[in-house]
Amino acid sequence: MAVPEVIAIAYEPHGRTEAIGRYSDGQFLGSITYAFPKGFRLDAGWEEHKRLYSVLHTFDAEGRYRDSEIWCAGTWAEAQQSGAPEGTNPVLARARAHLATRLRSLPRRTYTDIAIRPFQLTVDGVLFGLVAEEEDGEAWAELYPDHLGFGAPWDGRYDT
Repeated sequence: MAVPEVIAIAYEPHGRTEAIGRYSDGQFLGSITYAFPKGFRLDAGWEEHKRLYSVLHTFDAEGRYRDSEIWCAGTWAEAQQSGAPEGTNPVLARARAHLATRLRSLPRRTYTDIAIRPFQLTVDGVLFGLVAEEEDGEAWAELYPDHLGFGAPWDGRYDT
């Protein structure tokens, strides 16, 4: 089965798709995610290359990609070296605050299921987007860099 033109993504409160929905100009998909640049090899110094991003993609009402705001809040190394009390992460706090501010800026925002078309862009050497994939006759759509897979029966639920 091929990847459909428009892919459903189910809203999951307190889950990995908790920052999706509709607003007056269309649909939105937000997330906070760590990512490495494409082609990065895990070796000494990897902590400087693992970046935390605040991501907000917008789409029109029919799910066509409109724009993205992708902001790097810091690195894993910075989070570990911050000297913050155990259990707190200033990099994660910055990313969450940034995304919350961006989401509040969307007029008439409601959190709900969305349906969007595949898209992709690269920022800081990192792939972002919902990309149609196929391997060994199996088709799915992968949300990058979050690594959420959407597939048959195409009901909006994801696999990690």
